[in-house]
Amino acid sequence: MNAIWALLLKDLKVFFRDRRALLMAFAAPILLGAFMGFLFNGKDHEASKIPVLLVDQDQSPLSIKLAVGLGSDKALELRPSEAAVVRQEIRKGRAVAALLLPKGFGDSATRNFFQSGTKPTLILLVDPSRATEATMLRGLLAQHTMEVVSAEVFGGPSGLSMLKENAEAADQNPNINPAARKALKDLYGNVATLNETGATKGNGAPGMKLPYELKEEEVTAKVGVRYNGYAHSFAGMGVQFILFMGIEGGMALLVLRRSALWKRLRTAPIGRHSILVARILSSAVIAAVLMLGIFAVARMVFGVRIQGSFPGFLLITAAFALFTGAFGLLIAALGRTPEATRGLAILATLVMVMLGGAWVPAFVFPPWLQKFTLVFPTRWALDGLDAMTWRGLGFQASLAPAAVLIGFALVLGVVAWARFPFEENS
Repeated sequence: MNAIWALLLKDLKVFFRDRRALLMAFAAPILLGAFMGFLFNGKDHEASKIPVLLVDQDQSPLSIKLAVGLGSDKALELRPSEAAVVRQEIRKGRAVAALLLPKGFGDSATRNFFQSGTKPTLILLVDPSRATEATMLRGLLAQHTMEVVSAEVFGGPSGLSMLKENAEAADQNPNINPAARKALKDLYGNVATLNETGATKGNGAPGMKLPYELKEEEVTAKVGVRYNGYAHSFAGMGVQFILFMGIEGGMALLVLRRSALWKRLRTAPIGRHSILVARILSSAVIAAVLMLGIFAVARMVFGVRIQGSFPGFLLITAAFALFTGAFGLLIAALGRTPEATRGLAILATLVMVMLGGAWVPAFVFPPWLQKFTLVFPTRWALDGLDAMTWRGLGFQASLAPAAVLIGFALVLGVVAWARFPFEENS
């Protein structure tokens, strides 16, 4: 019992003597808990608007009113665009959806508000990875369209003309029995009278069907290629666990620093920074092999394909692998002891992975936080891997993420080079 008590006291003294380890033991749960509480408390946050592109090929008074209504909705960020570029904008992740209003939309929607004629077909192009926002957009589109069309029918000049035409058509239609024909004629005539006298307020009648049909199309790498959600999940989990591997590499170097082998290495005829370079390169090679192996399994088991540029995918993999090696070494240089390094590594990795979009998609963050996450290399790594997999973008789309990752690797490597404690007492 005395031996157990002595060992217990020794472990406690070692832990509390290392101030860095003690600080990280408190800082990690406090900072992460504060961040998650702030993010999901639902208060004092500016709502993140859904970026939507609008292509108005009709340019009628009704289509313009619809654009004004959608643009004034606090849930949407509406931007006018052209039909030739909207698919590429969605593939690049710059918009969640695009709405195409065809020619004749205003006249046809008004004319068919009360009857089942040929309805105009609106085209809604959506980002399949943003299904929740696309569903919300469909509801908002129905709401605003019913508002502007019903207002035109019951209070607009074209609505009056349409009602008179429908009344005359119903009176002359032999396929309608006399009682129904009279009822329809009276209905159209009474609504027209209300229209002329200004007694209505533009509210749509309950139970009426939408005056359009919606054709929805997922915008992926190619027409006919379905979205595979495993692509992003494998990218996210691959980034997370490869970073943990890089941390283990840095910690192994700190453990080695306490061994007799380290002393022999220090007396060997090699530069001391050669040890660090070798560690970064070995971690990078392991990281690249792991990432390729992860996506190989994703391809064979879950059907994840590199729909974009395969050289671009290799470039991003290599850049992220190099960053992983430098990141692990930096963590070791700043932590200085395995005990402190473990806490620092957990905090840094979880924050980067979380803000990079591996756990929670970045689009659910407040707008300011979405922009802030661009300072984290994990965000660039995940966006680059998405671009090369399900988004199907070309090699050029891999250059910016790869350049950012390599830039981070160089900066982190230089800092680690200068700060690494080669002596046990440093």
